[in-house]
Amino acid sequence: MNNVEMGIIGGSGLYQIDGLTDVEERVVDTPYGAPSDAIVLGTLEGHRVAFVPRHGVGHRINPSEVPYRANMYALKLLGVQRVVSINAVGSFREEMSPTDIVIPDQLIDRTRQRASTFFENGMVAHIAFAHPFCPEMRSLACSAAASTGATIHGRGTHVVIEGPQFSTLAESVMYRSWGADIVGMTSLPEAKLAREAEMCYVSVAFVTDYDCWHPTHGSVTTEMILSCLTRGAETARTIVRGVVRDLPQSRSCGCGSALSDAIVTPTHLVPQETMDRLAPLVNRYLANQPR
Repeated sequence: MNNVEMGIIGGSGLYQIDGLTDVEERVVDTPYGAPSDAIVLGTLEGHRVAFVPRHGVGHRINPSEVPYRANMYALKLLGVQRVVSINAVGSFREEMSPTDIVIPDQLIDRTRQRASTFFENGMVAHIAFAHPFCPEMRSLACSAAASTGATIHGRGTHVVIEGPQFSTLAESVMYRSWGADIVGMTSLPEAKLAREAEMCYVSVAFVTDYDCWHPTHGSVTTEMILSCLTRGAETARTIVRGVVRDLPQSRSCGCGSALSDAIVTPTHLVPQETMDRLAPLVNRYLANQPR
């Protein structure tokens, strides 16, 4: 398949990328079913990229129903090494205001019903995940975001909840007490799957509201979020273009070798069906091992 350099996952409010040339739609079959929608391939700032509308065109897939494994596996098949994810988030900090941008560096997983690993059915791998976002991609995203003139927060702890409902007041207050900075519904399991697939992953999080903890801002509403995201869509596109433009030729982070010491199951014990399914992820490590 095409050697695509970077994947772009658009969330609420970002369903297309302006400036793409040589555009084509690609329907990618995966062992995990179909991705959220047809993947749009194109050239942006001289680099081949793949765009995935996370919720499908028309926003018809809720956060719990997103086919995360299919999306990430499809990007891997296309040759993607780096992924930029656009996320809508609520803020737990007064200083992280609506329309601000956060490039988080940490995650707290509060999801409950999502498949969050490729490694099952006879093969086990334990990736390191202490630092869930690629440091190289975070640096690129911070630089690209700073050029937009928006208020940027270069780090933050991101709580990911199951949804599709927003938090209760008690939950919002609890997450603040934990030291969390923002809350959203989609960065996980994307970040975990990206690491297992040895793809660099960064979140560009657009603050749309103060969740429901803020005493003077009331409850978060869908109208509030979509209105804020509509205003920020061009900013998101500018950031994506900046990241793509500045991509280094090679990776200096450890994301590209995340599986090098993570696979613990001897090859001869792995069912052939599982080996075949995981081949795009593990062949570089296991292809020459005896069955």
